[in-house]
Amino acid sequence: MRFLPHELPGVIVVEPDIHRDDRGFFFESYHARRYGEAGIAPAFVQDNHSRSVRDTLRGLHARRSRPEGKLVRVLRGEIFDVAVDLRRASPTFGRWTGVVLSETNLRQCYIPPGCAHGFCVTGDFAEVAYKCTEYYDPADEITLLWNDPGLRIDWPVRNPILSPRDRAGRLLAELVDALPSITG
Repeated sequence: MRFLPHELPGVIVVEPDIHRDDRGFFFESYHARRYGEAGIAPAFVQDNHSRSVRDTLRGLHARRSRPEGKLVRVLRGEIFDVAVDLRRASPTFGRWTGVVLSETNLRQCYIPPGCAHGFCVTGDFAEVAYKCTEYYDPADEITLLWNDPGLRIDWPVRNPILSPRDRAGRLLAELVDALPSITG
Protein backbone atom coordinates (compact mmCIF):
# COMPACT_ATOMS: atom_id res chain seq x y z
CA MET A 1 0.00 0.00 0.00
CA ARG A 2 1.37 3.40 -0.97
CA PHE A 3 0.36 6.75 0.54
CA LEU A 4 1.20 9.57 -1.86
CA PRO A 5 1.09 13.16 -0.58
CA HIS A 6 -0.50 15.54 -3.07
CA GLU A 7 0.05 19.25 -3.75
CA LEU A 8 -2.11 20.41 -0.84
CA PRO A 9 -0.97 19.63 2.72
CA GLY A 10 -2.92 16.69 4.12
CA VAL A 11 -4.37 15.51 0.80
CA ILE A 12 -3.16 11.92 0.38
CA VAL A 13 -3.75 9.54 -2.52
CA VAL A 14 -3.84 5.91 -1.44
CA GLU A 15 -2.75 3.21 -3.90
CA PRO A 16 -3.67 -0.20 -2.50
CA ASP A 17 -1.81 -3.44 -3.08
CA ILE A 18 -4.18 -5.37 -5.34
CA HIS A 19 -4.01 -9.16 -5.39
CA ARG A 20 -5.40 -10.43 -8.71
CA ASP A 21 -5.96 -13.95 -9.97
CA ASP A 22 -8.42 -15.87 -12.17
CA ARG A 23 -11.22 -15.26 -9.66
CA GLY A 24 -10.86 -11.46 -9.67
CA PHE A 25 -9.05 -9.36 -7.09
CA PHE A 26 -8.70 -8.59 -3.39
CA PHE A 27 -7.36 -5.55 -1.55
CA GLU A 28 -7.65 -3.86 1.83
CA SER A 29 -9.84 -0.79 1.38
CA TYR A 30 -9.15 0.46 4.89
CA HIS A 31 -6.68 -0.47 7.64
CA ALA A 32 -6.77 1.92 10.62
CA ARG A 33 -3.21 1.33 11.80
CA ARG A 34 -1.61 1.66 8.35
CA TYR A 35 -3.69 4.71 7.48
CA GLY A 36 -2.85 6.27 10.85
CA GLU A 37 0.86 5.74 10.28
CA ALA A 38 0.45 7.60 6.95
CA GLY A 39 -1.27 10.58 8.58
CA ILE A 40 -4.89 9.53 8.05
CA ALA A 41 -5.93 8.95 11.65
CA PRO A 42 -9.34 10.51 12.21
CA ALA A 43 -12.33 8.72 13.62
CA PHE A 44 -14.74 8.16 10.75
CA VAL A 45 -18.36 8.43 11.88
CA GLN A 46 -20.41 8.16 8.69
CA ASP A 47 -20.16 6.34 5.34
CA ASN A 48 -21.90 7.73 2.25
CA HIS A 49 -22.56 6.20 -1.16
CA SER A 50 -23.70 8.01 -4.30
CA ARG A 51 -24.47 7.00 -7.87
CA SER A 52 -24.29 9.63 -10.58
CA VAL A 53 -24.52 9.74 -14.36
CA ARG A 54 -21.97 11.12 -16.84
CA ASP A 55 -21.20 14.85 -16.49
CA THR A 56 -22.69 15.08 -12.98
CA LEU A 57 -20.69 17.43 -10.81
CA ARG A 58 -21.17 17.26 -7.03
CA GLY A 59 -19.62 20.02 -4.95
CA LEU A 60 -17.69 21.95 -3.94
CA HIS A 61 -18.79 21.31 -0.35
CA ALA A 62 -17.15 22.22 2.95
CA ARG A 63 -18.05 22.81 6.59
CA ARG A 64 -18.10 26.14 8.38
CA SER A 65 -17.60 25.39 12.09
CA ARG A 66 -16.81 21.66 12.18
CA PRO A 67 -14.54 20.91 9.19
CA GLU A 68 -14.66 17.30 8.10
CA GLY A 69 -12.24 14.91 6.48
CA LYS A 70 -13.29 12.46 3.77
CA LEU A 71 -11.78 9.26 2.44
CA VAL A 72 -13.15 8.87 -1.10
CA ARG A 73 -13.13 5.87 -3.43
CA VAL A 74 -14.94 4.73 -6.55
CA LEU A 75 -16.74 1.39 -6.60
CA ARG A 76 -17.91 1.60 -10.24
CA GLY A 77 -16.97 4.02 -13.02
CA GLU A 78 -14.58 6.96 -12.90
CA ILE A 79 -14.48 10.45 -11.41
CA PHE A 80 -12.23 13.48 -11.31
CA ASP A 81 -11.96 14.19 -7.58
CA VAL A 82 -11.09 17.72 -6.39
CA ALA A 83 -9.97 19.27 -3.11
CA VAL A 84 -9.73 23.03 -2.55
CA ASP A 85 -7.72 24.33 0.41
CA LEU A 86 -9.97 26.59 2.51
CA ARG A 87 -7.69 26.79 5.54
CA ARG A 88 -7.08 30.53 5.80
CA ALA A 89 -3.71 30.10 7.56
CA SER A 90 -2.45 27.57 5.01
CA PRO A 91 0.26 28.54 2.50
CA THR A 92 -1.85 26.81 -0.17
CA PHE A 93 -5.11 28.62 0.70
CA GLY A 94 -7.36 28.88 -2.37
CA ARG A 95 -5.40 26.31 -4.39
CA TRP A 96 -6.89 23.07 -5.69
CA THR A 97 -5.71 19.63 -6.63
CA GLY A 98 -7.42 16.87 -8.58
CA VAL A 99 -6.99 13.14 -9.05
CA VAL A 100 -8.70 10.49 -11.16
CA LEU A 101 -10.31 7.77 -9.06
CA SER A 102 -11.79 4.74 -10.79
CA GLU A 103 -12.88 1.16 -10.44
CA THR A 104 -9.78 0.30 -12.48
CA ASN A 105 -7.05 2.11 -10.52
CA LEU A 106 -8.80 1.50 -7.13
CA ARG A 107 -7.11 4.59 -5.70
CA GLN A 108 -8.56 6.49 -2.77
CA CYS A 109 -8.16 10.14 -1.89
CA TYR A 110 -8.12 11.53 1.63
CA ILE A 111 -9.44 15.11 1.79
CA PRO A 112 -8.44 16.62 5.17
CA PRO A 113 -10.61 18.89 7.33
CA GLY A 114 -10.58 22.45 6.05
CA CYS A 115 -10.74 21.55 2.37
CA ALA A 116 -13.76 21.75 0.09
CA HIS A 117 -14.54 18.59 -1.86
CA GLY A 118 -16.21 17.91 -5.18
CA PHE A 119 -16.09 15.50 -8.08
CA CYS A 120 -17.40 15.07 -11.59
CA VAL A 121 -18.27 11.84 -13.37
CA THR A 122 -16.11 11.21 -16.42
CA GLY A 123 -17.53 7.82 -17.49
CA ASP A 124 -21.11 6.72 -18.19
CA PHE A 125 -21.80 6.65 -14.44
CA ALA A 126 -19.99 6.34 -11.14
CA GLU A 127 -20.69 4.90 -7.73
CA VAL A 128 -18.68 6.72 -5.08
CA ALA A 129 -18.25 5.72 -1.45
CA TYR A 130 -16.67 7.94 1.15
CA LYS A 131 -16.02 7.92 4.86
CA CYS A 132 -16.62 11.17 6.79
CA THR A 133 -15.19 12.42 10.08
CA GLU A 134 -18.37 14.37 10.93
CA TYR A 135 -22.08 13.61 10.76
CA TYR A 136 -24.04 15.32 8.00
CA ASP A 137 -25.23 18.76 9.11
CA PRO A 138 -26.76 20.85 6.31
CA ALA A 139 -26.84 23.95 8.54
CA ASP A 140 -23.03 23.90 8.79
CA GLU A 141 -22.34 23.37 5.09
CA ILE A 142 -21.05 25.91 2.61
CA THR A 143 -20.95 25.44 -1.13
CA LEU A 144 -18.34 27.02 -3.37
CA LEU A 145 -19.30 27.74 -6.95
CA TRP A 146 -17.88 24.90 -9.03
CA ASN A 147 -16.60 27.28 -11.73
CA ASP A 148 -15.36 30.13 -9.50
CA PRO A 149 -12.99 32.05 -11.83
CA GLY A 150 -10.70 32.75 -8.87
CA LEU A 151 -10.09 29.00 -8.39
CA ARG A 152 -9.55 28.13 -12.08
CA ILE A 153 -10.33 24.44 -11.60
CA ASP A 154 -9.71 22.55 -14.82
CA TRP A 155 -12.80 20.33 -14.71
CA PRO A 156 -12.99 17.72 -17.50
CA VAL A 157 -16.64 18.63 -18.07
CA ARG A 158 -17.91 21.91 -19.55
CA ASN A 159 -21.70 21.72 -19.03
CA PRO A 160 -22.15 19.72 -15.85
CA ILE A 161 -25.36 18.40 -14.38
CA LEU A 162 -25.72 20.26 -11.08
CA SER A 163 -28.08 20.19 -8.12
CA PRO A 164 -29.85 23.47 -7.31
CA ARG A 165 -27.60 23.85 -4.26
CA ASP A 166 -24.42 23.42 -6.31
CA ARG A 167 -25.71 25.76 -9.03
CA ALA A 168 -26.20 28.42 -6.32
CA GLY A 169 -22.69 28.03 -4.86
CA ARG A 170 -20.80 31.15 -3.89
CA LEU A 171 -17.41 32.55 -4.84
CA LEU A 172 -14.49 31.90 -2.50
CA ALA A 173 -14.01 35.65 -2.11
CA GLU A 174 -17.58 35.92 -0.76
CA LEU A 175 -17.08 33.11 1.76
CA VAL A 176 -13.62 33.86 3.12
CA ASP A 177 -14.88 35.15 6.48
CA ALA A 178 -16.94 31.98 7.04
CA LEU A 179 -14.01 29.61 6.50
CA PRO A 180 -12.23 27.55 9.14
CA SER A 181 -9.06 29.11 10.54
CA ILE A 182 -7.30 25.77 10.97
CA THR A 183 -3.91 25.37 9.33
CA GLY A 184 -2.76 22.86 6.72
